[in-house]
Amino acid sequence: MNMSKKQTRQSKRLSWLLRHGAPEAGLAMDPAGWMSVAEVLRYLGMSRGDLDEVVRTNNKRRIQVEGARVRCCQGHSTASGVSAEALEASWRPYAGEALVWHGTAVDAVASIAEEGIKPQARTHVHLAPTTGSVVGKRAQVEVMLGADPGLMAAAGEPIFVAQNGVILARRVPASCVVEIRAMTAYARTKERELGGLFPGARRSA
Repeated sequence: MNMSKKQTRQSKRLSWLLRHGAPEAGLAMDPAGWMSVAEVLRYLGMSRGDLDEVVRTNNKRRIQVEGARVRCCQGHSTASGVSAEALEASWRPYAGEALVWHGTAVDAVASIAEEGIKPQARTHVHLAPTTGSVVGKRAQVEVMLGADPGLMAAAGEPIFVAQNGVILARRVPASCVVEIRAMTAYARTKERELGGLFPGARRSA
């Protein structure tokens, strides 16, 4: 569903506040990311109707409203005040066996091969159920890395699913990456080089 320019602007400000900006704004956030609707609307100068419309039209469905509280269900920075444990308790365990996917840049693959996929400044790595998924990955990526849930479990890295379908893990060990998919013409020129970084992984363009 298309958002108006006003809704897009409001959605970006709301997402920033709910995922990253609560400490800067001086607003309370509980460990699972919930904030007071009244305080959020007052800070952003939005009406409850504005909020409901942003929630309805957001194509990634990341904003949750329950009564008098609101949160982004995933994507928080570590400095926002949430805890990984509280977020995970609010999600459901991932029960699928199909590969889960992480989108990245060609230049990042070498470090991933050494250190695995890390969440950087966020609490969790974002993963997607398919390479074409709207949720769980950036709109434009050069390479998709497929991780095996069974290998993740064996490595002691549980996988979760947020309310909007984004798949999450605290990290993805490099040993769990079993497929590399080039998504751009440039990435395809680097396919042999990328495949060499993960000798056991399948390569598919």
